[in-house]
Amino acid sequence: MLKLALAAAIAMMFVLEPAAAATRHKGHAAAAKRVKAKRTDLAKVIAADNRQRMVRRIEMVHGKRRVVYQRIRRAAPAVAVLSAGEIAGLNRTHDPLDLRSNVAYVMDQTSSEVLFEKNAAVALPIASITKLMTGLLVVQAQQDLNEVLTITEADVDRHKFTSSRLPVGARMTRGNLLHIALMSSENRAAAALGRNYPGGIDAFVEAMNAKARELGMSDTHYVDSSGLSSQNVSSARDLAKLVKVAHEEPLLRQYTTDPGYVVQAGGRALQYHNTNYLVASPDWNIGLQKTGFINEAGRCLVMQAMIQGRNVIMVFLDSKGKQSRTADAGRMRRWLEALKPAGIPATAAAGVPVTVSATVPATVSAASAAPVVQ
Repeated sequence: MLKLALAAAIAMMFVLEPAAAATRHKGHAAAAKRVKAKRTDLAKVIAADNRQRMVRRIEMVHGKRRVVYQRIRRAAPAVAVLSAGEIAGLNRTHDPLDLRSNVAYVMDQTSSEVLFEKNAAVALPIASITKLMTGLLVVQAQQDLNEVLTITEADVDRHKFTSSRLPVGARMTRGNLLHIALMSSENRAAAALGRNYPGGIDAFVEAMNAKARELGMSDTHYVDSSGLSSQNVSSARDLAKLVKVAHEEPLLRQYTTDPGYVVQAGGRALQYHNTNYLVASPDWNIGLQKTGFINEAGRCLVMQAMIQGRNVIMVFLDSKGKQSRTADAGRMRRWLEALKPAGIPATAAAGVPVTVSATVPATVSAASAAPVVQ
């Protein structure tokens, strides 16, 4: 009897041991899942924390200073976007000078001889190069430069949401607004200039397009006075015509080439600087210039300059990199300085000006380009 009981007990041990082992295995697996889940949650917390930071601020409450801390989310990494020219494939056009600009055009100002062109007939967004036409209209309309204008909500950029140092309510003369619009590419100043034209901004834009037609700028179209819209388009050939006419206006020559200027706005002095550092360089003799940038347009630059005793007009559009447009201007200047006395490029054949272009439509739409990131 005892033997039977002992045998039964041993048999039960063999039966129960696998079940216990399975139970222990399930318990360990569940615990491992819980640990893994905790680690995952912790990783998410750390990642979320890395995207945020604490900002210390001092507020005045009932006349007393109070320190507060606010958690703000870090900005997402900038995403590279394509310009209209890149979308059209202009960046695949190579040239002898290895320019970083997808569009370039250089001509002798006196004779109108074309010295260099690259995709010069393609209409592209021109960003703040638009302001050069804005300035030309204000000057040629002989509007009172001493009239005091007010910055309003209508001048605030609701398209690209760019910032401005001019607060709503700031009062400034038309002349000072024109100065900083051309020199520092101040968008609210350019908007106020267009809005205060007889008939308002719509009449101003209509006048801009009428002037473009008058100058033979057949690839050009404007929709605002600042250039923030990618629908402001032109070709390098057209812009050279604009530069040539604008250079005839002494005020535009002065305002676009001043290295810096101080204005009074909102009860305080504001120091503005030129967006083109070349105007302060002793190596350059620049008579007129304007820069521009939105993502759809890339970096843009138009200039009138004297090189080797020759007045030339340069246009560079759709350049990638903050200093690339001015670097291209330097490459072009060195190339022009190396030209033979008869105007024959040292690297070109039989006196034929350098011309390179891609096979693209005459007008490139920027509708699919990403919005500006500033």
